[in-house]
Parts: sequence; C-alpha cells; structure tokens
Amino acid sequence: MTVLAVFRSRAQTLEYISALKRCGVPAQAVNTPKEAGVGCGISAKFEESFLSRARACLAKRQYSSFSGFMKSGGGRLGYL
Repeated sequence: MTVLAVFRSRAQTLEYISALKRCGVPAQAVNTPKEAGVGCGISAKFEESFLSRARACLAKRQYSSFSGFMKSGGGRLGYL
C-alpha cells in the first residue's frame, strides 16, 4: 500500500520529502488527491512499510501545515 503525507504548504511538503530521504525513506512528490480536502497541490508519497520511520522523521520537526497521513490502495483513499 502507498501512504501520502498531506500538507497545506508546498514548501513544507518539499522540506518533508527531503527529510524523509535523509531518514532513508524513498519518497516523491505527487499531486494531492481531491479527496484529501486540503489544497497545496502536492503530497509526499512513500510505501506503507516505511510509515513508522516517516512518523519518527515527522516528529523531529514542527510542520504547522501537516494535515495527516492517507493510505491509498484498491482505488480508495482514507486518513490513517
């Protein structure tokens, strides 16, 4: 399954993707789906197997625009 880290700020999304990579999490920027209900336009995408590492990486810094993690699979999206 794929996880999206959804932000309301493009700059913070890109910073988080860089931080994920420094934490050893392969991540990339993707378009934020409409179902997320927030609107900076991009989210960080990574595999669910890296979720605990991604959460730890998130906790190291204050991201005021972080909206939540969404899991996508089987054509459906939902917040974790």
